Amino acid sequence: MHTYRILFFPFALIYEMIVRLRHFLFDVGILKSKTFKVPLIGVGNLVVGGSGKTPHVELLIRMLFEENKVAVLSRGYGRKTKGYVKADQYSKYEDIGDEPMQYYRKFKKNVTIAVDANRRKGIKNLIEDKAGHDVIIMDDSFQHRYVKPGISILLTDFHTLYTSDFLLPVGKLRDVGSAAKRADIIIVTKTNKVLSPITRRNIEEKINPEPHQKLYFSYIKYGNFIPMPGINKGSFPREINTILLFTGIANPYPLQEHLRFRCSELVAIDFPDHHNYSKSDLIKVREKFDTFFTRKKIIVTTEKDAMRLINSPYISELNNLPVFFLPMEIAIHKEDRQSFNNQIVKYVRENKLSS
Repeated sequence: MHTYRILFFPFALIYEMIVRLRHFLFDVGILKSKTFKVPLIGVGNLVVGGSGKTPHVELLIRMLFEENKVAVLSRGYGRKTKGYVKADQYSKYEDIGDEPMQYYRKFKKNVTIAVDANRRKGIKNLIEDKAGHDVIIMDDSFQHRYVKPGISILLTDFHTLYTSDFLLPVGKLRDVGSAAKRADIIIVTKTNKVLSPITRRNIEEKINPEPHQKLYFSYIKYGNFIPMPGINKGSFPREINTILLFTGIANPYPLQEHLRFRCSELVAIDFPDHHNYSKSDLIKVREKFDTFFTRKKIIVTTEKDAMRLINSPYISELNNLPVFFLPMEIAIHKEDRQSFNNQIVKYVRENKLSS
C-alpha cells in the first residue's frame, strides 16, 4: 500500500462507523426494508464503479424479455432531471443518464426503462404502469436497503476482489465487506475467457461464500466496431497502426487490453466516470488524433460514452473523423451458465404476478 494512503485511514474508520451504524439500523428494524410482490432482481457492487453492472443488467434483460414483460429501474446517474422519468423516443442522456439511455436504445421495443433516485417510488410507479411488468431489474441497488430484492446479485472484479480492497478513501469500497453476506448471487466479473480450476478454487477460498450463496464467473465479449452516428459513415478498416481511445468510465483497463491486439500503437485519453464531454475535450481528442503521422488510424470510445456524445452540441468537433464505439456483452462461464440461468428464470416464473 502506498504510504500516502495510510494517511487516509482515520477517515476510512469514520466512514466505516457510519456505514456499520446504517446497516445496524436496518438489521434491527429501525430503518425498514420494503418487499414487493413483483419479482425484483437487484444488481450492484461494493466498490465505486467499474465492476460491470451495465452489461450484467443487459445479460439479465436478454435472458428474460422473450417470456416476460421486463422493466429496468436505475437511479439515472448524471441526469439533469428529478424524480421518476420513464424513457421514451424523446429521451436524451441528460434526461435519464447514460446507462439507462444505453438500455433504451438497445431494448426499447421489449423493455421499459425508468429512472428514480427513490427506488420505492420508482417501483411503485412501474407496478402501477398500465403496461404491466413481470419482473423489475434494479440497476446499482446493493446499498439501497430501503428495498429488498427477491434476488440480490453482487458483482466483484476479478482483478480487485472486494475481499482484498479497503473502504474509501483508502481503497474503492463504498460498503463494508461483510455486507456481501446479503447477496444471493456473487459474480466474479472480467475473468479470462479460459478459467482454470485452480484459479476458480483460489477465488472461492478468498470469497468464502455463505451456504445460501451461489458463486459464478463471467467474462467480457466485445462486439463489432460501430461507426459513431452522425459523424462517421465509414466501415472499420482492415488494417490499423494507431488507435486513439478516449473513455469516461471507471475502469478502461479491459478495453485497453483488448484493443492492444488490434493495432501497433494504442494511445489512451482517460476522463472521469460518467464524464460530460465539453467542446474543449473533443477538440483535445481531435488535436491528439491529428498528431499521428500514419493514415491507418482511428478513434475508439465505449458504447456508454457514445450515449453521452450522440446528442452533444459539440460532437461536430469530430466530424468526418473515423470514430467508432465498441459494444460489449457479458457471458457466464460455461461451467456456471446453466445453473445461473435456471436460478434466475425459476425465480421469475415462480413469483411473477401473472402466473
